[in-house]
Amino acid sequence: MAEDPPVGTAQGLFHFTDGALAHAVPYLHDHDSPVHTHSFVEIAFVVSGEGVHNCLNGRHEVRPGDVILLRPGVWHGYDNCRDLDVYNCCFSSELLRRELSWTRDDPLLGYLLWTGPYSSPARGMLMATLDPPVFRECLTHLDALAALRHRPQQRHRADVIGRLSLLFSQLGQSVMPANPALPADPGSSHPAVGRAMRLLEADLARQWTLLDLANELHLTPRHMVRLFKTATGLPPMAYLAQVRAEYAAVLLLHSDEPVTGIGRAVGWPDQNYFARRFKAHYGLSATTYRKQFATEAAHLDDSGVHRTTDCLVCGQCPYRASTRVQRPSTNQRLRRMIAIMDEVLTGVTLTSVRQPRYQLSRTAARLLTGHCS
Repeated sequence: MAEDPPVGTAQGLFHFTDGALAHAVPYLHDHDSPVHTHSFVEIAFVVSGEGVHNCLNGRHEVRPGDVILLRPGVWHGYDNCRDLDVYNCCFSSELLRRELSWTRDDPLLGYLLWTGPYSSPARGMLMATLDPPVFRECLTHLDALAALRHRPQQRHRADVIGRLSLLFSQLGQSVMPANPALPADPGSSHPAVGRAMRLLEADLARQWTLLDLANELHLTPRHMVRLFKTATGLPPMAYLAQVRAEYAAVLLLHSDEPVTGIGRAVGWPDQNYFARRFKAHYGLSATTYRKQFATEAAHLDDSGVHRTTDCLVCGQCPYRASTRVQRPSTNQRLRRMIAIMDEVLTGVTLTSVRQPRYQLSRTAARLLTGHCS
């Protein structure tokens, strides 16, 4: 008998329970799936049945052969499901920023995983319909990933990376013809483009200008914009805005910091401007987004523990979400939020601080609560 997959539910939403960095699992939607969000990348392959995919980009009927890629923080759900069988492939941000960081510099995969979902029309999501032979090939890789679930991760990490790479290759070649933002015959992108992405992501709070970024790369602003847009389809500042919105969503889901503080942490200190930019990306205000999704965010728990405790650190002291502690300084709050983002982006533990059901790493939990010192 096959073992159960390492997937648990929290209020009807899926999360990993054994620390896997990637997982593939089929799921039959025999009823509607409420709108939800998650803190990992998800690629959904429609195997059979029918339904309506509901997201910020609208409602779209999905049928066998359709594929949906969603970046972290994007909300979606399924309605009118009629035996909708979906093969989900989920993987953490750690894989993208470490073992799979090379995908940035590949014209096809860079678009598939990074710049394509960040484009303004996409709003964190890509959709495509695969030809039957390509779809069957993808299912082969998904089955192999699912089988690797039963192998020791330490010994088969390279196998997981290899299967994901083959899967991405199939998707990238299929998505490419449908997107005119990419050149018809893409070559290798300029190395300055990848470096520019890393510089922007490494210091979101900095008030970047085109001149600042160009000086860091020893290029003229005009030449830098041309290189960046040729490789990604986006100007550098538009890419930065999408990344800031995604990081802000992660902090809204996984911290109880004020919305204004989160805006400062991602480089939007003006509250009104932050509100406009966030709503432009997610269709909801930051406050509404947190209220609707913060207690229900699907997550990857690298600790392998999914339990309810009173205290995020020791499980014994009487800490509750409603406990009031002395308000830290602005710099302290920023350092705490940076610690949260570091954990989310390195895949250590993704957790909801607003509802302390999930175990946080001890270091981050101390930073966030000030307890158990």
